[in-house]
Amino acid sequence: MKTTHEKAKEHNHDKLVDNLQELLEKNYDAEKGFTKAMKDAKNNNLKKFLQQQALQRNRFATELDQQIRNLNETPKESGSFTGDLHRTWIDIKSAIAGNTDEAVLEECIRGEKASWNEYEEKLKEQNFPPHISTVLQKQASEIHNTLNSVKTLEDLADD
Repeated sequence: MKTTHEKAKEHNHDKLVDNLQELLEKNYDAEKGFTKAMKDAKNNNLKKFLQQQALQRNRFATELDQQIRNLNETPKESGSFTGDLHRTWIDIKSAIAGNTDEAVLEECIRGEKASWNEYEEKLKEQNFPPHISTVLQKQASEIHNTLNSVKTLEDLADD
């Protein structure tokens, strides 16, 4: 039989892994979303930006995958059903909006805001070990930097 301390430790481990798995899944979704948006974009500068974002999210996923493995757990290997639905919604919305770069960019920005909010929420609510917290804070900071450059991105879409 497990002691109360062992049960608590196991619960905390499971909660930590679940939070990392959720972020991993979101990054898989974001990478697919940026890749799709890149294919839909017309402007070459916007395409390059979206490709950079897809590569960034791939790197984030790799970092999270490693953190999960370091906890002796098996990382998820793909994104979520919700992410697939969101990309379908982007397809429909883009078709209605004439598949403009502005519409593509607006969806990407909306997705980045949601990602940043999720990172911030998890960092506030969860007590991550320092080495994991550092990784998550760095990723959140990079997402926030992207959001801060929204004006530049809107200028790219207007070209």
